[in-house]
Amino acid sequence: MSRIGKLPIKVPSNVKVEVNEQIIHISGPHGKLLRKVSDLILVELNDNIISITKAENTRIANQLYGLTRTLINNMVIGVSQKFERTLQLQGVGYRAQITGKNLVLNLGYSHQVLIPIPLGIDIKVEKNIGIIITGFDKELVGQLAATIRSKRPPEPYKGKGILYKGEIIKRKVGKSGK
Repeated sequence: MSRIGKLPIKVPSNVKVEVNEQIIHISGPHGKLLRKVSDLILVELNDNIISITKAENTRIANQLYGLTRTLINNMVIGVSQKFERTLQLQGVGYRAQITGKNLVLNLGYSHQVLIPIPLGIDIKVEKNIGIIITGFDKELVGQLAATIRSKRPPEPYKGKGILYKGEIIKRKVGKSGK
């Protein structure tokens, strides 16, 4: 048995949950999410508590058991509170700004990098070097943060690049002179 999978999910009073066969709809003050659950997993809603059980005892069902519980829990948390990721730009001349529905990044390339902002995501830029991504879908927030970071990942010699807030880059020693 999965230790995570057998934990019940408590639904806050401001969140509405509907379970129709294998599709779960969750709506709250910040948005609406839906997810199709595998046929190997059973989702039940009783008295504002979501419980998850396995339909059969196979290896794949065991793998999906804890994962499904975590994904549904993230949906409940997202529509009630929102998720947030913060990125920092480090480097001379590196800056960010929002233009229309795009995030414009100057990262030392000969051109600006444009990243479209998806629906359901809010982006704030602080002092041209801090990017705060908020949204109710944890997967979408994390994927957008990873996409932005991939445009200039931090490098270990000078520490320049796009870092998650609080991330520490292990620095390497460069070539030694004579």
